[in-house]
Amino acid sequence: MLTESENALAEAVLIHGPISRSALTSRLGLSAASLTRLAKPFLDTGLLIELDDVVDGSVGRPTRPLDIAPDRGFFVGIKLTGDTLHAALTDVRAALVDSSTRPLTDSDPSSVVTDIRAAIDDFDGDIRGIGVSLGGSVDSGVVEFAPFLDWHDVPFAAMLAEATGLPVTVENDLVALAEAERWFGMGRGLPGFSVITIGEGIGYAVVAHNEVVRTREVGAGLGGHIPLAANGPLCDRGHRGCAQAMLTSGSITAQVSGALRRAVDYDEFLALAARGDPAATAVADAAGEALGRFIALAANLTMQPATVLAGDGIGLFSVAEPAIRRAIAADRDPLADPIELYIDEPGFTAWARGAAAVAIQSAIATLSLAR
Repeated sequence: MLTESENALAEAVLIHGPISRSALTSRLGLSAASLTRLAKPFLDTGLLIELDDVVDGSVGRPTRPLDIAPDRGFFVGIKLTGDTLHAALTDVRAALVDSSTRPLTDSDPSSVVTDIRAAIDDFDGDIRGIGVSLGGSVDSGVVEFAPFLDWHDVPFAAMLAEATGLPVTVENDLVALAEAERWFGMGRGLPGFSVITIGEGIGYAVVAHNEVVRTREVGAGLGGHIPLAANGPLCDRGHRGCAQAMLTSGSITAQVSGALRRAVDYDEFLALAARGDPAATAVADAAGEALGRFIALAANLTMQPATVLAGDGIGLFSVAEPAIRRAIAADRDPLADPIELYIDEPGFTAWARGAAAVAIQSAIATLSLAR
């Protein structure tokens, strides 16, 4: 395992590289001599490389920026839902190389291991690690509970590692997504932000002081029942106008389908709202107002004005942005910092890349990238 200083160096180069030595000393609070000492083992093992000389604006001779070696292999990220496996093959910076989606044969853990092995076999390349993310509570690779899969106390990391012979990291899907946003995504370089996801469910995570807030309650779905609309529909627990009732794709399509008296899926809802259909527009505006209130509430309580929006239902932003921004303005004190919104890509690929990101973090921490 790396020391705290070594891990900070590897992390800084991975996230911000190529990066000059002067920028690294400033970012890490190190002297030039200390940086040279810390970097030497990484250079000797081939994890870090020095690029050609560049002038970085500092006094003295040109500097040779440090970067992660480009041949450090690939990582597989797996996002599990109740019935589907979403797989992503990424490089060492979680950039997407390939992806696939397949139904789960069965939710039994052994069957899911077999499905993941089949998904991995479809990818080419030197795979260095596997990350798995799912909704629920995870502790040291053990899935304490995963409601969509009906798992309880499943040592899934150990099971998958034994089956594949590869290092495996298992994490709550919101934590994994927040880590991916912090290291490689919309939150890169931000000291703190909230992550709000909408789609089949509602997700909420917080990054503060450059760290993802990790708690067992992240997997409990507590953000889904925050009240947002006094006259909204009911959720399955009987809460009126909560986040789940206002923002999940199932609730939104049910409302539009009821108004139009025919079945409407989420993509059609977005298309109808974009064309100005009255029923779809009314639902989109109500959902947008609820999402704006959620964003403002998260910023008010965490005092993190930046918010990353993600999830398979985030297409709502494209048809409800005015309503979202009006609600944010209404619920945000004029003296507070403006809320910065960052919109991630829709779909499950972002979730799978999040799973790959935690596998990359584990590889950095154990120096397995150097092999």
